[in-house]
Amino acid sequence: MRVALICETFLPDVNGVTTTLCRILEHLEREGHPALLFAPAGAPESYAGTPIIPLGGVPFPLYPELRLTPPQPGVAAQLAAFRPDIVHLAGPAVFGAIAPSVVEQLRLPLISSYHTDFGAYTRHYGLGVTQGLVNFYLRWVHNRTRLTLCPSSYTLNQLRAEGFRRLRVWGRGVDTERFHPQHRSTAWRDELGIAPHETVLLYVGRIAREKRVELLPEALRGLDHVRLVMVGDGPARAELEASTQGMPIHFLGYCKGQALATAYASSDIFVFPSDTDTFGQVIQEAMASGLAVVGARSGGTIDLVQPNVTGRIFEPGIATDLRAQLRYLLAYPDRQWAMGQAGRAAAERRSWSSVIGELLGYYQHVISRSTRQARV
Repeated sequence: MRVALICETFLPDVNGVTTTLCRILEHLEREGHPALLFAPAGAPESYAGTPIIPLGGVPFPLYPELRLTPPQPGVAAQLAAFRPDIVHLAGPAVFGAIAPSVVEQLRLPLISSYHTDFGAYTRHYGLGVTQGLVNFYLRWVHNRTRLTLCPSSYTLNQLRAEGFRRLRVWGRGVDTERFHPQHRSTAWRDELGIAPHETVLLYVGRIAREKRVELLPEALRGLDHVRLVMVGDGPARAELEASTQGMPIHFLGYCKGQALATAYASSDIFVFPSDTDTFGQVIQEAMASGLAVVGARSGGTIDLVQPNVTGRIFEPGIATDLRAQLRYLLAYPDRQWAMGQAGRAAAERRSWSSVIGELLGYYQHVISRSTRQARV
């Protein structure tokens, strides 16, 4: 099977879409499936044996990690030369307007995956009046593909209500060797000045309005012997740091590799206030690291966190409810520990190998159906 993928965010950017694409390319290489990736300029020349074709573009103002890649010459010729059996449009934005036409001209089957809820983002940047227009555009793009893969059942139901068609759920895997409780480090806690009796709350992700990070310091107020560690960066970081001076909050910036695995395993509770994430890969990484999770009742969190088994759920946007759920776990450390163990067990059932095997099954289904239609 020959697979071409088109994306608008990739290395060196660190986010859930990039992680997913890296795992897909690694799996395709192991299984002997030739691949070609179209990615924004600045990406490496290749990854896991896959050549990368650079696309010119500019950063999306609301989400600089995403590059808007307008229609540009050469894509059709490179696709034709590669002769893929299927084309996968991963998280289409501007380039999504032209990609279906290009692929259709070459008579290739095209599928898409939905990663980012840009419509919901508009509300957090004072552009809520444009949400309907954004959803209209995304629906137009996705409905021109033969299949749209959704990261969670919540997202699928949301898109179906918006008029998106041909939807299937395709979740995400997690690296249970990289993210593991064995990476817990007393030295890491000592470096941050964390006392043995203190509980560490961890947030990993983009520090931006759409992630509802402003809820975290508010929820922290009134909790004793608790520190918050924030891993990540973004446009709201400077303002948040300035407004939380004197509070027990540590901003570590982006962490990768072993440093990230250590941060997860050395913390005690993972907090995820976002109500715009379609999946929440960091939740799975925290669960694999043995942490109980407190997340908003929205998006992929609903699929990932089982209330009172792997964590606690709070009402989106309500800091007092977030504080109440944290206080519960602080009052019952044995239950907190049990939830972390249950989360680890759940993560072990979501290997990348099985998840991407499912993706290849979707590829093969669409290819076979396209072949039958061509014969007819």
